[in-house]
Amino acid sequence: MGGNDSRYEAWMKLNDVTKEQLEFQRNQVFENGVKFSIIVPLYNTPLNFLDDLVKSVMAQTYSNWQLCFADGSNNNKVGEYIRSHITDGSYQGRITYKHLVDNGGISENTNEALKLAVGEYIILVDHDDMLSPDALYEMMVQIDEHGAEVIYSDEDKIDIKGKERYEPYFKSDFNIDLLCSNNYVCHLFCVKKDIALKVGGFDSGFDGAQDHDFILKCVSEVDKVYHIP
Repeated sequence: MGGNDSRYEAWMKLNDVTKEQLEFQRNQVFENGVKFSIIVPLYNTPLNFLDDLVKSVMAQTYSNWQLCFADGSNNNKVGEYIRSHITDGSYQGRITYKHLVDNGGISENTNEALKLAVGEYIILVDHDDMLSPDALYEMMVQIDEHGAEVIYSDEDKIDIKGKERYEPYFKSDFNIDLLCSNNYVCHLFCVKKDIALKVGGFDSGFDGAQDHDFILKCVSEVDKVYHIP
């Protein structure tokens, strides 16, 4: 369910990225642009959610990305949908898919998606998430300007039709004390792949809180964590 209040509607009118800004982003060239590997574990994902996710990635103004799906579903619908897109010319070479014979749970499935990543940075995305069109661009700006190795952003929710945004989550700048008691970072979370591999990926012993455990390990490897408000 939605349920916006007028304050957030007013905030969006003042702060949402404009068409002109999106066009500027599409035309910007980064001298040392990186590839982002977006890793997504799947399990019996509703196809409308999956379609919204894929379309939101395709709409990114920063186009150097790879979408990595590890699918533990016990039906063929998800795989058929993704394979149909892999053969589409506009998606060719940008979507990597692996069907898992055994569903290993959220951590193991995410690790399988991580194995597919070829980019210098990985981004954690759930199968029912959508990205704003400037999401990867804003991550790239932090890398370009600061050499950022760990980045996270604010977020909000979207209704079942993928239209109405509500419940904005305006997060704190990095606060290790807060993070130790609460995974306020959540998504969108971006980390250099070398760091993700160094900390051993995701630990199935923490299934249900695997992102929190992974994020805590990643931030312990860097001097500064960057927040995109």
